[in-house]
Amino acid sequence: MPARSRIWMASAAFLFLATGSPRVIADEPAIREETDIVYTKAGGVELKLDIVSPVKGQGPFPSVLVIHGGAWRAGNKSDTRQVMREFAGRGYVAVSPQYRFCPRAVFPAQVYDVKAAVRWMKQHAREQKIDPERIGAVGFSAGAHLALMLGVTGPADGLEGEAPAGSPDTRIRAVVNYFGPVDLAATDIPEVSKPLVRDFLGATPIERPDLAAMASPRTYITQDDPPILTFQGTKDPLVPHTQAVELAEAMTAAGVAGRVELLVGAGHGWGGDLVPHTAGEMFTFLDRHLKGTQKKL
Repeated sequence: MPARSRIWMASAAFLFLATGSPRVIADEPAIREETDIVYTKAGGVELKLDIVSPVKGQGPFPSVLVIHGGAWRAGNKSDTRQVMREFAGRGYVAVSPQYRFCPRAVFPAQVYDVKAAVRWMKQHAREQKIDPERIGAVGFSAGAHLALMLGVTGPADGLEGEAPAGSPDTRIRAVVNYFGPVDLAATDIPEVSKPLVRDFLGATPIERPDLAAMASPRTYITQDDPPILTFQGTKDPLVPHTQAVELAEAMTAAGVAGRVELLVGAGHGWGGDLVPHTAGEMFTFLDRHLKGTQKKL
């Protein structure tokens, strides 16, 4: 199986496992679903998002941008639908954006796109019952890389993309990183992942070390970053667990709140008892930082 197919299937399998078996919506707390809402136009293409929100309650609600994986080249915003329903049932507005794929569109196009999605959420906060001051991001694999980039970059980093004057900022308040890469120039990136990184950057890290650094969340970590929760398998064949260790060390040095959890023996996604464990930890973490109802970790 080609590498690009393997990474996509791993991410899709995890998304299914992480949310448990699909349940009938009627069994869920009342939620509302909207699909294919155009949130921006980039590269001559309309980009769309899906949104799942609570029906009960006046709001405004905390919100999460849920970003699918797929090696920056594949996947679909609908892949995250079940976890979005879980969020809506817990009192969140969940948004899943489409973003441009490589190799046709290379970095920083994907970062521009998810930042445009955050701006859309803030611009439409009133009608969507979103609290613009309580937005977080959850990502899987390549989507986790983009969630991290949302969390650790700001206007001074030159990654905001085109935004009309007066547009809201793209600051978010919490990040959950499921096995996302943090240092694209690391020497222990597996061989199977090197072509994926090359296609995302449009060059190899050796050819363009400046570009690899610019695309790496590790580069931007500073004290004012939002709290970050990371889950990483120690037998991940695509993203080595040393990436999570490097993230933990950078967070420690900068004084960024959060936690990095290594799942011993897990790969690029997991099942079994790790599913409810990681999902429960994610909800607790986001409740604490976006709802303020939970004790500190």
